[in-house]
Amino acid sequence: MNSTYLVLVRHGQSEWNEKNLFTGWRDPGLTEKGIKEAHKAGILLRDKAINFDVMFTSALKRAQLTGQIMLDELNNSDLLTVEDQNLNERAYGDLTGMNKDDARNEFGEEQVHIWRRSYDISPPGGESLKDTYDRAVPYFERSVVPALEDSKNVLVAAHGNSLRAIVKYIENISETDIVKLEIATGDPIIYLYSNGTYTRN
Repeated sequence: MNSTYLVLVRHGQSEWNEKNLFTGWRDPGLTEKGIKEAHKAGILLRDKAINFDVMFTSALKRAQLTGQIMLDELNNSDLLTVEDQNLNERAYGDLTGMNKDDARNEFGEEQVHIWRRSYDISPPGGESLKDTYDRAVPYFERSVVPALEDSKNVLVAAHGNSLRAIVKYIENISETDIVKLEIATGDPIIYLYSNGTYTRN
């Protein structure tokens, strides 16, 4: 079987990223910078001559728009697109909409750090990274992997934590190390997939 491309991309900067707010499942749009990041990501893939057969994205417009802008740059605007909330960002519960500095002032820097950067501890009413993994990865296995097995080039436009979960699964990264992984906005992570094996390209 020939190698197939899997490209993961976190949405471009959102209006709430810019304001340093916990966003989660809220649905702000992209900033001007975020739109530029999406165009740049699409141009990068165009320069690499990567064309897609299907895009998977979340139920949130910041990811959907990032993917659509990228596809526009690839002259592939009409691509089959599958939206699913299993690819949504981690839900932040009571922290949603709160400025991260204000949260540190209210709950203490150490507590907020634990909520943000531990694997299995969630903020009140929200999800941990493990909770996000437990919905994003089964979805990836049942929806994305069959497309790769069918030799389809796949774009996944999603969010920092849902993508962190998928990268953990793909690269077999430990719970300790995955929480340290930073996924930049609008910066594609490119894998070659062949016979069940993923290789960073």
